[in-house]
Amino acid sequence: MAEPDIAIAKLQRDTAERFQHLRRELGANSLGINLIVLQPGQRSRIHAHEHQEEEYLVLEGELTLVVEGVEHTLGADEIARVGAATRRQIANKGRARLVLLALGAAGQHESRDAIAWTSWHEDGPGRPPQEVPLPDDDAVA
Repeated sequence: MAEPDIAIAKLQRDTAERFQHLRRELGANSLGINLIVLQPGQRSRIHAHEHQEEEYLVLEGELTLVVEGVEHTLGADEIARVGAATRRQIANKGRARLVLLALGAAGQHESRDAIAWTSWHEDGPGRPPQEVPLPDDDAVA
């Protein structure tokens, strides 16, 4: 059996660096993911992308997301998507630090490509997840 393909990274929220390049740390091939920490008054470049859309998930603080010159304010646990060619800038206009995840991807998402099993000991090719009942919540298999 081949070695499992897994990578784990820890978010570095308490850093002087603005970016933690999680894609690089995880060896991700199809998803861009960065932790961004902005102190009050800091902002990014105005930018757009040729191919990838981006999602911004606010973990703490308040994000001012400027899209084509229009400001949108997002708080903790809010997320926004910006299309590839749309110009955007992220900024921290608040009094506390801002911590967010920026996720980017290009191409069509492949929905329903998962395969599921009822146990680790089950042989066979697996089935679509909707055909496999959810396990009991009280124990890890």
